[in-house]
Amino acid sequence: MDPEALRMLADSLRTTMYAASGAKLDAALADLGWRDMLDEIPDTAIPLVFRLLGETGAHAPVLNDVVLRSARQVGATIPLPYAGGSWVVWERTGQTTSALDEALPIHRVPQGDPVPLEAGRRSLGWWLVGTSRAMLSLARQHALDRIQFGRPIASFQAVRHRLAEALVAIEGAEATVAAATDSDVLSCLLAKAAAGQAALTTARHCQQVFGGIGFTAEHPLHHHIKRSLLLDGLLGSARELTREAGIILSSNGSAPRLVDL
Repeated sequence: MDPEALRMLADSLRTTMYAASGAKLDAALADLGWRDMLDEIPDTAIPLVFRLLGETGAHAPVLNDVVLRSARQVGATIPLPYAGGSWVVWERTGQTTSALDEALPIHRVPQGDPVPLEAGRRSLGWWLVGTSRAMLSLARQHALDRIQFGRPIASFQAVRHRLAEALVAIEGAEATVAAATDSDVLSCLLAKAAAGQAALTTARHCQQVFGGIGFTAEHPLHHHIKRSLLLDGLLGSARELTREAGIILSSNGSAPRLVDL
């Protein structure tokens, strides 16, 4: 896909995600050709769609499509592992009663059957990167706008350090996710773990930059933090996946080169 076509596609997706979410967005993405893109240009479609979901704060049950793609069951749902050994289903309806998050139709279910999770973890990595960038953007703008002691708080070194540390974590996570391939279990483990940790790091620093207002449910930052916590647990938390990656590396006796610097 040429750069201009990619830009137009991104603009269309972004506009759609700002206008709809949940089941409505699921239907809108289907109308835009999401399932065809997933089949024909997955390496372009997955990073683009999932990163934009994070940046816009929208949600749709498209993780099901990625996980079920190899089984040719796009459009269905499947039990997915969650942190702590539990399992959940991301429903394709707007019903959120008894869900883990009141905004998302994700419900706990009995243990499901094992399925390949590499593509799903990489997709969630992009979603977490997008969410992290959204949080950082909010905090950066707040730091520029908030006046304290006669000047913007962005001029204070402590605030700058927090924003810089968040950016470093995000950039590192994005590089790790971009380098991951669905055929490499370890790279997808590390990609999801890095993205989850980056989101948690960004949430912590951005909440400190905002101060008290960052803890209020009405503020957009709160929405992104809740989403980050849920996405981090889906298909394994950063802590669990880091431990799993360590076991793999220990058994192999060496660490492969993931990125050429």
